[in-house]
Amino acid sequence: METYVHGYSPREAMRLDDQANALNELLHHDTVWEDGSIILEAGCGTGAQTRIIAARNLGSRFVSFDISPSSLEQARKTISEIGIRNVEFRKEDIFHLSFGDAKFDHVFICFVLEHLADTISALNEVRRVLKPGGTITVIEGDHGSAYFHPDSRVAQMAIQCLIGLQKKKGGDANIGRRLFPLLQSAGFAAVSVSPRMVYVDDSRPGLVSGFTLNTFTAMIEGVRTEALESGMITADDFDRGIRDLKTTAEGKGTFCYTFFKAKGVKII
Repeated sequence: METYVHGYSPREAMRLDDQANALNELLHHDTVWEDGSIILEAGCGTGAQTRIIAARNLGSRFVSFDISPSSLEQARKTISEIGIRNVEFRKEDIFHLSFGDAKFDHVFICFVLEHLADTISALNEVRRVLKPGGTITVIEGDHGSAYFHPDSRVAQMAIQCLIGLQKKKGGDANIGRRLFPLLQSAGFAAVSVSPRMVYVDDSRPGLVSGFTLNTFTAMIEGVRTEALESGMITADDFDRGIRDLKTTAEGKGTFCYTFFKAKGVKII
């Protein structure tokens, strides 16, 4: 669990919910499987994505797992409170799943691979439990795709702190651009990737608060202590970078970021 650079605080759980709400239609308008499917959700965390995809697929059954007991407890509470009944939660390690071979019709992974040092091993393991002809859907961000107006050198420095910290833990905050070769290398066929760009300006107030401030800027702000302790940046530069990111949301600013949604098929 130490590889999760964002931590497991209540504020991070809130940020994940804000992110899921803001990006619901962009990322999940086509996250739909045939009724009767059994879907494995890998790394469900606090259930921020689970509540969206399960509600969109009430005719299917989900087995959603995570390695963090505290996250699973929050996920169960979230799903129970909104009355969703088609999800089973399990504590599992994505590198060593307890399921037998070819148990699931589909696999869904969202914002998980970026935190893993050995993504191919994880993909091979979920491929093992996927039925032949079944599909995998993977969604990841790419922090290198962030650009904004007004531009800011110190804001980019603050973003690079998160990228650097995640790399030190074995992850890759720019993994979105790598999904096509990753899925191919793990043996999936018919791989396709769909870029999903978030564009925010004053005409989209929901995204100004939901994405620019409460998702992206909050994510960068959350690594302040670790960034300063690592010596990657001074406190003044980091704080100015955060202020500049917030400036893009204060009128006449714009913000752009690209997510990548990949799909593949298990042939054999």
